[in-house]
Amino acid sequence: MTDSHHIIRIDRVSKSFSGVPVLKDIDVTIRRGEILGIIGENGAGKSTLMKIISGIYQPTSGDVYVEGKKVVIPDAIAARSLGISLVPQEFNLVRDLPVYNNIFLGAELLKPNRLLDKTAMKARTRELLAELKVDIPPDAMIENLSAAEKQMVEIAKALAFKANVLIMDEPTTMLTLHEIDILFRLTRKLRDNGMTIIYISHKLKEVKDLCDRVLVLRDGAVVLDSPTGDISTVEMAQAMVGRELGTLFPAKTSPSDEVVFEVRGLTVPGVIEDISFALRRGEILGLAGLVGAGRTEVAETILGLRKKSAGQIFRDGREVAIREPRDANEAGISYLSEDRQGAGIITSFSVTNNTTLASLRSYSGRFLGRIDKKREAESVRRYIESFHIKTDNADKRLENLSGGNQQKVSLAKAVDTRPQVLIVDEPTRGVDVSAKLEIYSFLNRLARDGIACLVISSELEEVIGLCNRIIVMREGGIAGAVEGEAMNEEEIMFLATGVREEDVSNAS
Repeated sequence: MTDSHHIIRIDRVSKSFSGVPVLKDIDVTIRRGEILGIIGENGAGKSTLMKIISGIYQPTSGDVYVEGKKVVIPDAIAARSLGISLVPQEFNLVRDLPVYNNIFLGAELLKPNRLLDKTAMKARTRELLAELKVDIPPDAMIENLSAAEKQMVEIAKALAFKANVLIMDEPTTMLTLHEIDILFRLTRKLRDNGMTIIYISHKLKEVKDLCDRVLVLRDGAVVLDSPTGDISTVEMAQAMVGRELGTLFPAKTSPSDEVVFEVRGLTVPGVIEDISFALRRGEILGLAGLVGAGRTEVAETILGLRKKSAGQIFRDGREVAIREPRDANEAGISYLSEDRQGAGIITSFSVTNNTTLASLRSYSGRFLGRIDKKREAESVRRYIESFHIKTDNADKRLENLSGGNQQKVSLAKAVDTRPQVLIVDEPTRGVDVSAKLEIYSFLNRLARDGIACLVISSELEEVIGLCNRIIVMREGGIAGAVEGEAMNEEEIMFLATGVREEDVSNAS
């Protein structure tokens, strides 16, 4: 095959950080007009490779060819000029600017007199968001958007400029099945119109369904390159981890009848309405629904991040007043945010400082409040071992860890407060299949130890496989609850959309 068929060729590219190799002599050809899936465990080198192609990193050695020509890509602007656009795994948006400003940031549309053409930028933003079938006003402020809406803005931002290559790094972690379907249709349409899509995901079924070809990285090297039609998701997972995998979900716990946490009539006007549920000791309760249904808002209201107009919160039968997250921690309630870099962790801090960020007082002695560094270090070491966090040492800054390892640190931070109630929002966002197994097993162990867990997830397979019961939300309220045999994707989607089976039958 000649270079005329290839839009990008990676020739013996290596990348090291502080002498530690992350990519090792990578050879990859990316074909014109294909959807190429790239998978691998956290730390396998997927995002590093994409950052080299998109100009964020420079290779330690090796060459990159675009359209058959050897190129040096010093930054993202140069990548864009070569027709390469990236949808990053972590949001790269300016919180206090509106949507349209973010989409055209650094490439603003101008009037003939060189003034900003806000009307044109808003109109183009409206068109891009309409393609994604999301109703976000172009002048909405980023800080007021949900994580899923921010993800859609990132995708629109990448599509705003004529790209020949679109790199999508974990684009569906915040999206519901309906939104994923819209994104997939658009992706296939772009492919059919000649665009090349590089699709990085830990959701192997998505890769199997969407991609033409799959590339598997393990420990910084390519271990498999195959048409997706010739390989199963199980074979993909085994290539990623280098071994056979057992069942994904551990055996479910049997919670006690003791109610340890309850909310009654929780209301935030225009956001959530009359939310009531109880959580038993040792129970894993799922919270499902479409994006915008109010799931994250329920968690934020419980934590005091949103001010409620009505409602009560009870711990062990006694009402507690929660005005801020510190009050929740003192009441034995901890929270893992869906937006780990926005609200969960501080990437410029070390693994240790992030892990003990919310629990630092528990490590301070009576004398002058001095931190017991030895006890803190031992605790963090146990988390690193238990979660298999890939880091050289506990003093390493989080910005140098992969997204999945950052997620593990964020979870360690949430449980280091020793909670009796743990609320986790998208706990496996951006983590690989092996890490998912570890997180599922860990949550299961917490439940067996008597901790009550509320799991918010957009992955229906996850809440069905992990939870004892599932509450389904729709338009800010509770649409219903399912357990036992009723815990299936069809029943959950009927509740989430408000469409009953008989309605579907009548319409057909």
